[in-house]
Amino acid sequence: VGLNLQDGGSGVFISSDFGIGENMSLGLTANYLLSVNEDELGNIPDFGQRVDLKARFNANLGNVLKMEPNMDIYPGLDLGLHNFGAHLGFRYFFTDGFGLFGEAGVPIAKYDKNITGFDHLNNQFVFNIGASFNL
Repeated sequence: VGLNLQDGGSGVFISSDFGIGENMSLGLTANYLLSVNEDELGNIPDFGQRVDLKARFNANLGNVLKMEPNMDIYPGLDLGLHNFGAHLGFRYFFTDGFGLFGEAGVPIAKYDKNITGFDHLNNQFVFNIGASFNL
């Protein structure tokens, strides 16, 4: 659970990852932009431009890189409503169940090549930061 930051807006970010092996996980993410900049005419984006849902694959490399057991670095790929992209994240757990994370994501292939107006939202470089819970 965390904060999504991108050019033109910020909002909430939720993700869940499920281990499918020692160093791999599959997950789902969702974010919704609560605060967005208006365009030149005072318009604001609609719901479809504010929301993004993604399925993702992570390579959890903390133990491969011989990091402390409470740390993980995870590059990955994601397939969302707006694009096919990649992300790189880092998690640090203070206890077995609570930690912090930060991750950056970029689009690799945008579904629409003619991005205009608010279509750049959730279709550009994004940064997410927040709390991790190991359930």
